[in-house]
Amino acid sequence: MARKITILSTPGCPNVTVLQERLADALARSGGPAPTVIVEEITDPTEASRRGFHGSPALLLDGVDAFATSDSPTGFACRTYRTETGIQGAPSVEQLVIALANGEGR
Repeated sequence: MARKITILSTPGCPNVTVLQERLADALARSGGPAPTVIVEEITDPTEASRRGFHGSPALLLDGVDAFATSDSPTGFACRTYRTETGIQGAPSVEQLVIALANGEGR
């Protein structure tokens, strides 16, 4: 499991809370020592570009975006996730459990 989890977001992103709640549930299901979870705001397009930000909210496991693919666009924008119940603003709990176990999402 990742030792450090970072949630990156844009100011006022409504899906950060959803991701935090689902992540807490996934971590509880995963067991083991709790990693450090940090929330950081990406405040402008220049910072988003510089950091290779793939949209808000993003989940980094030990510094790597767990759900970005090689063709994921970068930018100062909202992000959507394909879940087992359709497109949502955050990964599902099940996707997060798998990401934590594998050290990745996708």
